[in-house]
Amino acid sequence: MTQISTDRTLASLPRARDGLRLLADAAKANPLLAAGAATMIGLAATALLNQLAARKAERDNPPLGRFVTIDGCRLHYLEQGAGDPLVLLHGNGSMIEDFTSSGLMNLAAEQYRVIAIDRPGYGHSDRPRSTIWTADRQADLIYKALQHLNISRAIVLGHSWGASVAVALALKHPDLVSGLVLASGYYYPTPRVDTIALSGPAVPVIGDVVRFTIAPLWARLVWPGMLRKIFGPRPVPIKFAEAFPREMALRPSQIRAAAAESALMVPAALSHCDDYAALKMPVTIIAGEDDRLIETTEQSARLHRDVVQSEFGNLAGEGHMIQQTATASVMAAIKSTAARTESFLAPQTLKDEARF
Repeated sequence: MTQISTDRTLASLPRARDGLRLLADAAKANPLLAAGAATMIGLAATALLNQLAARKAERDNPPLGRFVTIDGCRLHYLEQGAGDPLVLLHGNGSMIEDFTSSGLMNLAAEQYRVIAIDRPGYGHSDRPRSTIWTADRQADLIYKALQHLNISRAIVLGHSWGASVAVALALKHPDLVSGLVLASGYYYPTPRVDTIALSGPAVPVIGDVVRFTIAPLWARLVWPGMLRKIFGPRPVPIKFAEAFPREMALRPSQIRAAAAESALMVPAALSHCDDYAALKMPVTIIAGEDDRLIETTEQSARLHRDVVQSEFGNLAGEGHMIQQTATASVMAAIKSTAARTESFLAPQTLKDEARF
């Protein structure tokens, strides 16, 4: 087999030399044409390298859990522990490993049956292009997946963009959601110029070229600065740096999913901002007071005012990634929600300021 492969490689060398000779001749005859050809070759080579890096990332980080296929979409989920069900939904650009690396998965599994889901397009889950994956669409998909897993009632925790999906799940399928834990969420539409810039790789054709070529390289360059922003004012925890699979997040497929959700961020908030009063289950809102990505006063604190039966934990000195930097506080929010579901009969008339 090796000899055959070597013979084929040697046989192809004259053809490669001929191609290079033709390119050199074209460069002499038409430098502009040659520059365009060289650019195309460079982009093709970059796309190939990015695809090879993506395949390597998937080999190095095999699925942690199992799969369920719903409406043609293959979802990856990790289940751990026993007890009342607790569903964990990660944020934009993330995956199940956010909850495993933070320690929240293990901590919660001591008391609950925990199901962490790679939302469509993240980790090892599919994201069919035939669907616009709004928060509502994802909520319907996750509802069906949980039915398949024989889960009829669950506490649902959503972080960041996952909080939008958790809210949609509670509004569309209140029979499923016994309690909500909303961490670092975005709930009310505001001007967000950054989402326009981040949405580029989701644009058909041009965006596809970008996400296969330039975007992964650019993402590697800005990765340290991005982490400083989302974790700040806290430093990036060693547990995250060592256990979160960065290269999985930088695959062209996941870049497209993240870009699409950046584009859908404001519309998702707009579609639900008038419906929060319809939430009838216990709601616990938790956020970092110094979140540099989502303004806590405009978002989480406002939601607390609008949802009469909510508790609010505003964590001083914390940023956006509270599941990583304030894991015990997030766990306390889960337990508080669970305790309230046991005796919850009707919306309370007074809101409590929670201390987590």
